[in-house]
Amino acid sequence: MKTLWKPAAAAMIAGLSLTAPAGAQGLDQLVQLEVLDGGKTANGTYQGALRLTLKDGWKTYWRAPGDAGIPPHFDWSGSGNVGDVSITWPAPHVFDQNGLRSIGYEDQLVLPVEITPKNPAKPVRLRGQMDFGVCKDVCIPGQLGFDHTLNAQAGRNPTIAAALAQRPFSASEAGVAGASCHLSPTQDGMQIEARITMPPAGGTEVAVIEPGNPALWASQSQAERHGDTLIARTEVINASGAPFALDRSEVRITVLGASHAVDIHGCSAG
Repeated sequence: MKTLWKPAAAAMIAGLSLTAPAGAQGLDQLVQLEVLDGGKTANGTYQGALRLTLKDGWKTYWRAPGDAGIPPHFDWSGSGNVGDVSITWPAPHVFDQNGLRSIGYEDQLVLPVEITPKNPAKPVRLRGQMDFGVCKDVCIPGQLGFDHTLNAQAGRNPTIAAALAQRPFSASEAGVAGASCHLSPTQDGMQIEARITMPPAGGTEVAVIEPGNPALWASQSQAERHGDTLIARTEVINASGAPFALDRSEVRITVLGASHAVDIHGCSAG
């Protein structure tokens, strides 16, 4: 997957000191990466997790990090007997970073991963690297590797279980009655206006709209609530500047509230 530099990256660099290269800044003194074992599941997959432990006050980013964040990227290509890797993201926090909104985790991130082996009779080796960013007064882009043969006999891991319990509610769990997306052209791309019929998630709600296509970038959304309806708007552009089509079934909307988060997959025509 290719990382796209967003137009807001210039604002981020202007507001923060983005350091380079990470190794010279002592990344290993700021963050530690390890693989946790959770044993085999009832359906034959392996449950594991990547745990990032950050120095006090430092934070790292969610898959959609906002205008002031650095999106993580995973390379599993060095792994052995891995057919599929499914990631469960715990609900993130919203931060104000020099006037820009960022979305991520502070002090620690436990990222559950469920691995489907190619051959159930053979061991699974999880080997690869994670590209990510960590920020405090400065932002450091970094890369750390991992290499761990998963323990099929490991028992239930309470740290992984706690991270899985922190996932956002599904649309049905949160009582979402409907989600529609109205599309309209803009000078640079397309605006999505999402209307979500759902009970409040608590406090000031933040809606993150992901277009579902890694070649497309969505701006920071603006959200407002009118009774049972949350309205969120964002602009989507293609980094190459080329025309594009948007598949509503691939749009993903995450509502972050003070009480809980909600993960909505797809929206109807609106």
